[in-house]
Amino acid sequence: MDAFSVIKSLNNNVLIAEDTDQNEVILIGKGIGFAKKKYDLIESQTVEKLFVLRNKTEQENYKKIIHNIDEKTLQSIVDSIDIIKKRVNTFTDEHALVALTDHIIFAIARLQKGLEIRNPFLSETKVLYPFEYEIASEIVEYMNQFLPVHLPEGEIGFIALHIHSAMEGTALNDINRYSQLVSNLIQIIEDQLSITLDKDGMDYARFVRHLRYTIERVLIEDEVEEPKKMAALLKEEYPVFYNLSWKLIKIMQHALKKPIFDAESVYLTIHLQRLYESIQLKAKTK
Repeated sequence: MDAFSVIKSLNNNVLIAEDTDQNEVILIGKGIGFAKKKYDLIESQTVEKLFVLRNKTEQENYKKIIHNIDEKTLQSIVDSIDIIKKRVNTFTDEHALVALTDHIIFAIARLQKGLEIRNPFLSETKVLYPFEYEIASEIVEYMNQFLPVHLPEGEIGFIALHIHSAMEGTALNDINRYSQLVSNLIQIIEDQLSITLDKDGMDYARFVRHLRYTIERVLIEDEVEEPKKMAALLKEEYPVFYNLSWKLIKIMQHALKKPIFDAESVYLTIHLQRLYESIQLKAKTK
């Protein structure tokens, strides 16, 4: 039976070991390093409960990250990653593991200094990635039982983005960039129409999803059919929303550096008009 040979136990949750091809790996798992000595064997059948770091760069990054972290905090992070693995079968990316661990440790360090970073994408993240947000909420609730500080709600959003990045294989920088774009578009809409959107409402959720789907279509250059008669009608009947839709499209084109098909203005105008009317109707019924 294949097994890993222990080289060194870094702590109760992290081991440096050697695989059957004599490649150095890092094994991460709850209690994996407890009472382990050099040359002890870790059977490969137990590895499904662990993370295995094989990439040399990620190994070195991980060693640096956990160097000064206390055992209780590291165990809570390892437990949290195990929670993700149980909910998301695809969460096996080495870089995602290291990045999430680094984020949590950095967040704890900031909070201990009294520095809390506001999450500007929290509402959008909650709407766009509800599954990831649910898992992140469970993780933050769990970790707050053991950490020396209290992770605020904003961290749920940040952790959710890390989970989404790992699930989709999309760079976290790109996800943040698209979230920033959606947030900017929402702010422009509120300013131009002199409205305040209910970030917890269904209308807001539908509209944010539409913006995200528009971005996704643009990125893969998926052309939607343009209903030309509808475009002419909307331009005449709803000039404010039609013109605003084109302003938003130009902003997206600049941010994404890709052309956007004219048809998107039609569907965006319809969504803007419905959103505005819904807000006006709710204001009248109050």
